[in-house]
Amino acid sequence: MNGISLDNFFKRKVLAVQEFTELLLNSLGHLFTAPRYLIDTLIQMDVIGFGSLPIVLLTGFFTGGVLALQTYRTLSTFGETGLLGQVVALSMVRELGPVLTALMVAGRNSSGIASEIGSMLVSEQIDAMRALGTDPLRKLVSPRLYAALITLPLLTVLSDLFGMLGGAVVSMSTARLSSAEYWNSALQALHSEDIVQGLTKPFFFAVIVALVGCYFGLHTKGGTEGVGRSTTQAVVASCVLILVLDFFYTKFLIAIGFF
Repeated sequence: MNGISLDNFFKRKVLAVQEFTELLLNSLGHLFTAPRYLIDTLIQMDVIGFGSLPIVLLTGFFTGGVLALQTYRTLSTFGETGLLGQVVALSMVRELGPVLTALMVAGRNSSGIASEIGSMLVSEQIDAMRALGTDPLRKLVSPRLYAALITLPLLTVLSDLFGMLGGAVVSMSTARLSSAEYWNSALQALHSEDIVQGLTKPFFFAVIVALVGCYFGLHTKGGTEGVGRSTTQAVVASCVLILVLDFFYTKFLIAIGFF
């Protein structure tokens, strides 16, 4: 009996991967055919991008600040506090900026996307769309995906900048470094491969943020209780997938000798 349940479990997971992949391919394919719903995309850019800006900036600033605080304690032991800018810049640009930004955006938006689409599904609004000849995937999913692909890299850049700014404040107030010492160390440490790595990750994370929320919203069952369940599943799944993808993508870059 347990063997049958386990078999069904794996079948459901494989089916979920297939459905998610189909959703991704269909959403990207809609970019090349009309209609494209540009207004909906701009609205979603405002919701996903501008709406997430305060929490992303706060997260970046205080992450850079606490990173500088913790690193200062270690570097001061060896008399190398001048490396604070380098440590903060590399950590933020390569890893912490992209990942924490994606997690914050996922926590704020994946749940909202799943809730909104799930509510439309249980209230039969999506069926009404189909009856009127509107493709729900083109109208609801594609604009959210495009908006996330555009705004998440921009949010990551701002998060990196505010993270280094937070590190600068701590370095000047605690480590007594001058502004020139900190920023020269930070900028000299960054190379093109670090920037490329930090700016390619958000594109992959954007797919997870947008489509995981859409997927769980479109597969909502059980009325209002199902909407709540889909919302929770969307947040958990998107955050876990971001961390897993980050590990394997970084491992891939190391394997090909990118850095």
